[in-house]
Amino acid sequence: MTPLDALSFQLYSARMLKPLESQFELLAGLGYDKVEPYAALFADPDRLRRLLDRHRMAAPTAHVGLDQLRADPREVANICRGLGIGTIFAPAPAPGERGQDAAGWRALGQELARIGKVVADEGLQFGWHNHHWEFGRGPDGRTFLEWMFAEAPNLLWEPDVAWIVRGGADPVAELVRRAGRVPAVHVKDIAPAGRALDEDGWADPGHGTLDWDALLAAMRTAGAKLFVVEHDRPNDVARFARRARETVSRWR
Repeated sequence: MTPLDALSFQLYSARMLKPLESQFELLAGLGYDKVEPYAALFADPDRLRRLLDRHRMAAPTAHVGLDQLRADPREVANICRGLGIGTIFAPAPAPGERGQDAAGWRALGQELARIGKVVADEGLQFGWHNHHWEFGRGPDGRTFLEWMFAEAPNLLWEPDVAWIVRGGADPVAELVRRAGRVPAVHVKDIAPAGRALDEDGWADPGHGTLDWDALLAAMRTAGAKLFVVEHDRPNDVARFARRARETVSRWR
Protein backbone atom coordinates (compact mmCIF):
# COMPACT_ATOMS: atom_id res chain seq x y z
CA MET A 1 0.00 0.00 0.00
CA THR A 2 1.35 3.43 -0.97
CA PRO A 3 0.96 6.55 1.20
CA LEU A 4 -1.66 7.86 -1.24
CA ASP A 5 -3.68 4.68 -0.68
CA ALA A 6 -3.70 5.59 3.02
CA LEU A 7 -4.66 9.25 2.47
CA SER A 8 -7.79 10.73 4.05
CA PHE A 9 -9.08 14.30 4.48
CA GLN A 10 -10.53 15.74 7.69
CA LEU A 11 -13.66 17.52 6.50
CA TYR A 12 -13.38 20.14 9.26
CA SER A 13 -10.62 21.63 7.12
CA ALA A 14 -13.15 22.41 4.37
CA ARG A 15 -15.97 23.74 6.55
CA MET A 16 -15.61 27.26 5.12
CA LEU A 17 -16.53 25.97 1.66
CA LYS A 18 -20.32 25.78 1.41
CA PRO A 19 -22.34 23.70 0.81
CA LEU A 20 -21.08 20.27 1.84
CA GLU A 21 -21.65 19.04 -1.71
CA SER A 22 -18.98 21.48 -2.93
CA GLN A 23 -16.48 20.02 -0.50
CA PHE A 24 -17.00 16.53 -1.85
CA GLU A 25 -16.82 17.74 -5.45
CA LEU A 26 -13.51 19.49 -4.78
CA LEU A 27 -11.95 16.53 -3.00
CA ALA A 28 -13.14 13.97 -5.53
CA GLY A 29 -11.78 16.15 -8.33
CA LEU A 30 -8.36 16.17 -6.65
CA GLY A 31 -8.33 12.40 -6.32
CA TYR A 32 -9.30 11.91 -2.68
CA ASP A 33 -11.27 8.73 -1.98
CA LYS A 34 -11.40 8.86 1.84
CA VAL A 35 -12.64 11.51 4.26
CA GLU A 36 -12.95 11.89 8.02
CA PRO A 37 -16.29 13.46 9.06
CA TYR A 38 -16.63 15.53 12.24
CA ALA A 39 -19.39 16.01 14.78
CA ALA A 40 -21.52 18.64 13.03
CA LEU A 41 -21.99 16.43 9.97
CA PHE A 42 -23.77 13.77 12.02
CA ALA A 43 -26.78 16.05 12.26
CA ASP A 44 -27.71 14.68 8.81
CA PRO A 45 -26.12 11.25 8.35
CA ASP A 46 -28.34 10.46 5.35
CA ARG A 47 -26.90 13.41 3.45
CA LEU A 48 -23.40 12.29 4.35
CA ARG A 49 -24.16 8.75 3.18
CA ARG A 50 -25.49 10.03 -0.15
CA LEU A 51 -22.36 12.10 -0.78
CA LEU A 52 -20.02 9.26 0.13
CA ASP A 53 -21.88 6.98 -2.26
CA ARG A 54 -22.13 9.56 -5.05
CA HIS A 55 -18.38 10.21 -5.03
CA ARG A 56 -17.39 6.62 -4.26
CA MET A 57 -15.66 7.68 -1.08
CA ALA A 58 -15.14 5.89 2.22
CA ALA A 59 -15.05 7.27 5.75
CA PRO A 60 -12.95 4.79 7.73
CA THR A 61 -12.70 7.13 10.74
CA ALA A 62 -14.73 9.96 12.25
CA HIS A 63 -14.57 12.57 14.99
CA VAL A 64 -17.57 12.57 17.31
CA GLY A 65 -17.99 15.09 20.10
CA LEU A 66 -17.63 13.97 23.68
CA ASP A 67 -21.07 15.39 24.43
CA GLN A 68 -22.66 13.06 21.84
CA LEU A 69 -20.68 10.08 23.09
CA ARG A 70 -21.65 10.76 26.68
CA ALA A 71 -25.31 11.06 25.75
CA ASP A 72 -25.63 7.79 23.83
CA PRO A 73 -22.47 5.96 22.70
CA ARG A 74 -24.51 3.05 21.36
CA GLU A 75 -26.52 5.31 19.06
CA VAL A 76 -23.32 7.03 17.88
CA ALA A 77 -21.86 3.62 17.04
CA ASN A 78 -25.00 2.66 15.14
CA ILE A 79 -24.89 5.83 13.03
CA CYS A 80 -21.20 5.39 12.32
CA ARG A 81 -21.60 1.75 11.39
CA GLY A 82 -24.27 2.74 8.87
CA LEU A 83 -21.78 5.11 7.26
CA GLY A 84 -19.06 2.47 7.03
CA ILE A 85 -17.00 4.10 9.78
CA GLY A 86 -14.89 1.59 11.69
CA THR A 87 -13.09 3.83 14.21
CA ILE A 88 -14.52 6.70 16.25
CA PHE A 89 -12.24 9.32 17.77
CA ALA A 90 -13.29 11.74 20.49
CA PRO A 91 -11.52 14.92 19.38
CA ALA A 92 -11.33 17.12 22.49
CA PRO A 93 -12.53 17.63 26.05
CA ALA A 94 -15.62 19.75 26.55
CA PRO A 95 -14.73 23.49 26.68
CA GLY A 96 -14.97 23.70 30.46
CA GLU A 97 -12.74 20.65 30.96
CA ARG A 98 -9.65 21.69 29.00
CA GLY A 99 -7.73 23.32 31.83
CA GLN A 100 -8.25 20.58 34.40
CA ASP A 101 -5.52 19.08 36.57
CA ALA A 102 -4.04 15.58 36.36
CA ALA A 103 -6.86 14.13 38.45
CA GLY A 104 -9.39 15.50 35.99
CA TRP A 105 -7.57 13.98 33.03
CA ARG A 106 -7.34 10.69 34.90
CA ALA A 107 -11.10 10.76 35.46
CA LEU A 108 -11.58 11.50 31.75
CA GLY A 109 -9.47 8.47 30.91
CA GLN A 110 -11.73 6.31 33.09
CA GLU A 111 -14.80 7.70 31.35
CA LEU A 112 -13.29 7.08 27.91
CA ALA A 113 -12.58 3.48 28.90
CA ARG A 114 -16.28 3.03 29.72
CA ILE A 115 -17.39 4.63 26.46
CA GLY A 116 -14.86 2.54 24.56
CA LYS A 117 -16.32 -0.66 25.96
CA VAL A 118 -19.79 0.27 24.68
CA VAL A 119 -18.37 1.16 21.25
CA ALA A 120 -16.38 -2.09 21.13
CA ASP A 121 -19.50 -4.07 22.05
CA GLU A 122 -21.09 -2.53 18.93
CA GLY A 123 -18.21 -3.80 16.79
CA LEU A 124 -16.30 -0.52 16.32
CA GLN A 125 -12.99 0.82 17.61
CA PHE A 126 -12.62 3.88 19.82
CA GLY A 127 -9.83 6.34 20.45
CA TRP A 128 -8.74 9.84 21.37
CA HIS A 129 -7.48 12.73 19.24
CA ASN A 130 -5.13 15.16 20.95
CA HIS A 131 -4.63 18.90 20.91
CA HIS A 132 -2.01 20.68 23.06
CA TRP A 133 -3.77 20.47 26.43
CA GLU A 134 -2.85 16.81 26.90
CA PHE A 135 0.85 17.65 27.18
CA GLY A 136 0.60 19.52 30.44
CA ARG A 137 2.16 17.59 33.30
CA GLY A 138 0.88 16.19 36.57
CA PRO A 139 2.72 16.27 39.92
CA ASP A 140 4.70 13.12 39.04
CA GLY A 141 6.00 14.63 35.79
CA ARG A 142 3.84 12.50 33.51
CA THR A 143 1.85 14.22 30.80
CA PHE A 144 -1.91 14.33 31.06
CA LEU A 145 -2.00 12.05 28.01
CA GLU A 146 -0.05 9.43 29.95
CA TRP A 147 -2.50 9.72 32.84
CA MET A 148 -5.40 9.16 30.42
CA PHE A 149 -3.83 6.13 28.80
CA ALA A 150 -2.98 4.59 32.17
CA GLU A 151 -6.71 4.61 32.95
CA ALA A 152 -7.77 3.43 29.48
CA PRO A 153 -5.28 0.79 28.31
CA ASN A 154 -7.41 -0.16 25.28
CA LEU A 155 -7.95 3.42 24.11
CA LEU A 156 -6.57 4.02 20.61
CA TRP A 157 -4.90 7.30 19.68
CA GLU A 158 -5.02 9.51 16.60
CA PRO A 159 -2.04 11.81 17.18
CA ASP A 160 -2.10 15.30 15.72
CA VAL A 161 1.61 15.82 15.17
CA ALA A 162 1.45 19.62 14.94
CA TRP A 163 -0.58 19.99 18.13
CA ILE A 164 1.98 17.77 19.88
CA VAL A 165 4.65 20.31 18.91
CA ARG A 166 2.50 23.19 20.14
CA GLY A 167 2.08 21.29 23.38
CA GLY A 168 5.85 21.32 23.85
CA ALA A 169 6.46 17.62 23.16
CA ASP A 170 8.35 15.65 20.51
CA PRO A 171 5.93 14.01 18.04
CA VAL A 172 8.50 11.46 16.85
CA ALA A 173 9.13 10.24 20.40
CA GLU A 174 5.41 10.21 21.21
CA LEU A 175 4.58 8.17 18.11
CA VAL A 176 7.27 5.59 18.78
CA ARG A 177 6.29 5.35 22.45
CA ARG A 178 2.66 4.57 21.53
CA ALA A 179 3.39 1.98 18.83
CA GLY A 180 0.43 -0.36 18.42
CA ARG A 181 -2.08 2.23 19.68
CA VAL A 182 -2.01 4.43 16.55
CA PRO A 183 -4.24 3.37 13.63
CA ALA A 184 -4.37 6.88 12.14
CA VAL A 185 -2.41 10.14 12.31
CA HIS A 186 -3.38 13.73 11.63
CA VAL A 187 -0.92 15.18 9.14
CA LYS A 188 -0.65 18.88 9.90
CA ASP A 189 2.16 21.42 9.66
CA ILE A 190 3.25 24.62 11.41
CA ALA A 191 4.32 27.80 9.61
CA PRO A 192 7.59 29.54 10.50
CA ALA A 193 7.27 32.00 13.39
CA GLY A 194 5.42 35.12 12.38
CA ARG A 195 4.07 33.63 9.15
CA ALA A 196 0.52 32.63 8.15
CA LEU A 197 -0.99 34.61 11.01
CA ASP A 198 -4.31 34.77 9.14
CA GLU A 199 -4.28 30.95 9.26
CA ASP A 200 -3.47 30.76 12.98
CA GLY A 201 0.14 29.88 12.17
CA TRP A 202 -0.67 26.57 10.49
CA ALA A 203 0.84 25.50 7.18
CA ASP A 204 -0.02 23.05 4.44
CA PRO A 205 1.79 19.73 5.04
CA GLY A 206 5.28 19.89 3.60
CA HIS A 207 5.22 23.69 3.47
CA GLY A 208 5.97 24.33 7.13
CA THR A 209 8.59 23.55 9.73
CA LEU A 210 7.97 19.89 10.61
CA ASP A 211 10.44 17.17 9.63
CA TRP A 212 8.28 14.83 7.54
CA ASP A 213 11.05 12.32 6.84
CA ALA A 214 11.43 11.68 10.56
CA LEU A 215 7.68 11.81 11.15
CA LEU A 216 6.89 9.36 8.35
CA ALA A 217 9.35 6.84 9.79
CA ALA A 218 7.81 7.29 13.25
CA MET A 219 4.26 6.98 11.92
CA ARG A 220 5.18 3.71 10.28
CA THR A 221 6.87 2.46 13.45
CA ALA A 222 3.70 3.35 15.37
CA GLY A 223 1.66 1.21 12.98
CA ALA A 224 -0.42 3.99 11.40
CA LYS A 225 -2.50 2.81 8.45
CA LEU A 226 -4.24 6.11 7.68
CA PHE A 227 -2.79 9.60 7.06
CA VAL A 228 -5.52 12.19 7.64
CA VAL A 229 -4.55 15.63 6.36
CA GLU A 230 -5.87 18.63 8.25
CA HIS A 231 -5.52 22.39 8.45
CA ASP A 232 -7.50 24.12 11.18
CA ARG A 233 -7.97 27.39 9.29
CA PRO A 234 -6.92 27.40 5.65
CA ASN A 235 -7.72 30.61 3.79
CA ASP A 236 -7.84 28.59 0.56
CA VAL A 237 -9.34 25.12 0.95
CA ALA A 238 -8.48 24.04 -2.60
CA ARG A 239 -4.84 25.08 -2.19
CA PHE A 240 -4.53 23.18 1.07
CA ALA A 241 -6.21 20.03 -0.26
CA ARG A 242 -4.06 20.03 -3.41
CA ARG A 243 -0.77 20.69 -1.62
CA ALA A 244 -1.48 18.16 1.11
CA ARG A 245 -2.11 15.44 -1.46
CA GLU A 246 1.01 16.42 -3.41
CA THR A 247 3.12 16.16 -0.26
CA VAL A 248 1.84 12.69 0.64
CA SER A 249 2.31 11.56 -2.97
CA ARG A 250 6.06 12.22 -2.61
CA TRP A 251 6.46 10.04 0.48
CA ARG A 252 8.37 6.82 0.00
